[in-house]
Amino acid sequence: MITLTESARAKIKEFVDEADEECIGIRVLAVKVGRHTFRYQMQLTRDQDSIDGDTHVDFDGFCVVLDGQTAELMSGATLDYLSLETGEGFEINNPASDPGWDDPLYQKVQAVIDEKVLPVVGAHGGWVELDRVEGDTVYVSLGGGCQGCSSAGFTLSAGIEQAICQEIDEIEHVVDVTDHDAGQEPFYKE
Repeated sequence: MITLTESARAKIKEFVDEADEECIGIRVLAVKVGRHTFRYQMQLTRDQDSIDGDTHVDFDGFCVVLDGQTAELMSGATLDYLSLETGEGFEINNPASDPGWDDPLYQKVQAVIDEKVLPVVGAHGGWVELDRVEGDTVYVSLGGGCQGCSSAGFTLSAGIEQAICQEIDEIEHVVDVTDHDAGQEPFYKE
């Protein structure tokens, strides 16, 4: 089931207390959009908004409501609320989103994607997943706003490939294995 840190509990309780008296807590929705990439939504909810199959996780003064799919996708997840110099917000640590790479090279590539690439493409509603590494070549899949985007080639060469190759000496090439024709909401359309 889902766990909340003390800071997440305090912030959610604050939101619930500020809402109208019918508010019972928050609904969390998780949707798997890649092999290990998820999109999350959170919203205040009322008892009458509950549907069959919902799971209600009770906390002191509010509950977290999860539909059946979200409860399964977020099993063991932790919801935290962070206050950093760069801003505030919720962070979800979901074990299901960990690709579980054992190979140290895969781990290094994943770290560059997580730290350098995802914050940039995420601003446009996109995401990038490591598919595999073969020799000196990394293969990635793009999704969200990047899938079918007319600037995906530029994003790959001037952003993703540059970031990975600058950080990891063993890597010289990055190849996009995405089916861009299947993109439904590209950030830029031709």
